[in-house]
Amino acid sequence: TYERTNDSFQYELYLLGPCALLGLIFTEEYALPEILWSISIWLEAVAIVPQMVLMQTRREVENLTSDFVGCMGAYRAFYILNWVYRYFSEDYVNYIGWIGGLIQTGLYCDFFYYYAKSKWYGNKLV
Repeated sequence: TYERTNDSFQYELYLLGPCALLGLIFTEEYALPEILWSISIWLEAVAIVPQMVLMQTRREVENLTSDFVGCMGAYRAFYILNWVYRYFSEDYVNYIGWIGGLIQTGLYCDFFYYYAKSKWYGNKLV
């Protein structure tokens, strides 16, 4: 359930502005759909940060929440495999998407360690 008292991360300040700026700087062409797409890629890369901060603040995470975040990280890791395959089979290049995906996957690395440890020992994620 949502608990506003525990949710203190100011995403408006720390995520929206920088992502909009990166979207404007690193867009492939300056057309509105391209700019919005670029901004959305940067936002997707860091969208999990408020959840990660909340999980670290609470220090104990419910199994359902940790499973959901684990699946989200796994989905992004599988995207990287898809990019490698498409690069070698189709010469597909998407630098903005690749960098955003690597940032997002990097944000999950610490979580994956503790998630795997909790699943291995059958405990809650702490």
